[in-house]
Amino acid sequence: MSFIRTIRRPALVGAAALTALAVGAAPAMAHHCYVPMYSLGGPVSANWFVISAEEGAALISGYVPGCDTGVEAGYAALESAGLPVGIKIFEKMTIGDPKETGRTNPNGANGVGLEYFGAGSTLADDMVAAWIAGAEAECAG
Repeated sequence: MSFIRTIRRPALVGAAALTALAVGAAPAMAHHCYVPMYSLGGPVSANWFVISAEEGAALISGYVPGCDTGVEAGYAALESAGLPVGIKIFEKMTIGDPKETGRTNPNGANGVGLEYFGAGSTLADDMVAAWIAGAEAECAG
């Protein structure tokens, strides 16, 4: 077997694997809405991807509380501000737009129910910021 043929075969397999990964990940990247959660103790379903405020702070800001009581203080701050403690994203399709046409629910992004990342809703960002502020205040004091 020639050197070029030996190199070409693994390159082709690698390219095919990357293509399969990109095609498989495309539906997950298409989700643009979420539902705020006011309790993390609700029913669990394989259809929903749940991100708590604590996980959101770690993912978005790389923040981890500097003391043991910081996590509870962060959630107490959310409760006192009336903010959600997490968000959930339906994994099978975008709610309100199952055919991915780009439409949005007219009641979305109003801070009450179904929220859209790209429609001006800051609820998820507000949740993470308030959780971090509560945890920071607890750990600093």
